[in-house]
Amino acid sequence: MATPTPEHIKCLIIGSGPAGYTAAIYAARANLKPVMYQGLQPGGQLTITNDVENFPGYPDGIMGPEMMEDLKKQAARFGTDIRYGIATSVDFSGHPHRVTIDEHLELTADTIIIATGASAKWLGLPSEQRLNGSGVSACAVCDGFFYRGKDVVIVGAGDTAAEEATYLANLCNKVYMIVRKGEMRASKIMQKRVLDNPKIEVLWNTVTDEILGEHAVEAARVKNVLDGSTRELPIEGFFVAIGHEPNSKIFQPYLHHDEQGYLKTIPGTAKTNVDGVFACGDVQDFTYRQAVTAAGSGCMAALDAERYLAALGDH
Repeated sequence: MATPTPEHIKCLIIGSGPAGYTAAIYAARANLKPVMYQGLQPGGQLTITNDVENFPGYPDGIMGPEMMEDLKKQAARFGTDIRYGIATSVDFSGHPHRVTIDEHLELTADTIIIATGASAKWLGLPSEQRLNGSGVSACAVCDGFFYRGKDVVIVGAGDTAAEEATYLANLCNKVYMIVRKGEMRASKIMQKRVLDNPKIEVLWNTVTDEILGEHAVEAARVKNVLDGSTRELPIEGFFVAIGHEPNSKIFQPYLHHDEQGYLKTIPGTAKTNVDGVFACGDVQDFTYRQAVTAAGSGCMAALDAERYLAALGDH
C-alpha cells in the first residue's frame, strides 16, 4: 500500500496565543494561506488570566480568554485555517520542512512560524491551581496592579523573583518574599535592592505549605524548613516566580537555543538558524514575556516569512 503524500502547506504556524494569532493575521492578509495548529493550550497563557488591562485598545480591560477568542476570530476572518492538534516532532534537515502532528499526521511546509510559548513553573500545590487567576499568578508585571495597597507573597530566589518583588513593592503595602534556602540566587545588585526595601520582608529557609482561601487567596501557610514551624500570612496575592520553561523541546535538535531552551533568533528579526523557520513570542523571549511584545514579534515572523517566500519566487 502506497504511503499517502503529506499535505503541503505554504505557511505553517505552530502554537496560538498573541504571537501565533498575530502572525496568522499578517500571513493571511499577505495571502500566505496560513494553517495554524493551536497546540496543547489553545490561546496560550492568557486563557488562564482573568483581567488583562495592559494590552492597548481595551480601555476597560478584557478577560484573557475573551481577548484570545477575539484574536482567533480576527485570524479566521482573513482565512487562517485554524486546527486543533499538537506538533509532536519535526525534521528541519531539508526542504520542505517536515512536521508530525499528534504523532501520526505528516505535513510539509515551505515556512514555519513557531509560537509555542513558555509555561510557568509552579510549586505543585492543588490550591495553587484551584486559585490560579483568583489571587495566584505567575506574572507580577501582568497582575500586580490589582493588588495596590495590599499584602502579597512572591516565591522565588533568582533575578526574576527579586525584580518582581521590587516591582510589587512599588504597588503593594507589604511583600513577603519566600526563599527556600538561606541565600538567594539573584545577582548581588538585585539582592541589595530587595534587602534595602523596607516594604519587602524576606522569609529565609521557608517553603509554602498551602495557599488558603475558598474562592480567592486569603492567606498563605508557610513552613520553616529548619525547625518545621509554620505561620499564616494574611495576603490577597500570591505570585510564583520560580521560572518559565519554553515549549521548544522538539525544535532543539535543529534550532539554536540558550541553556534554558529559549530559541535564538537573529537580532531584529524572527529568523532562526534554519532558513524558512521563524520563532516569535515567549518561546524566544526570556526578557519581556508580555502579550503585546509577543504580538509584535508575531507580526515580525509573518513579515519575515512573506519576504523569505518572495525571495524564493514562491510568493
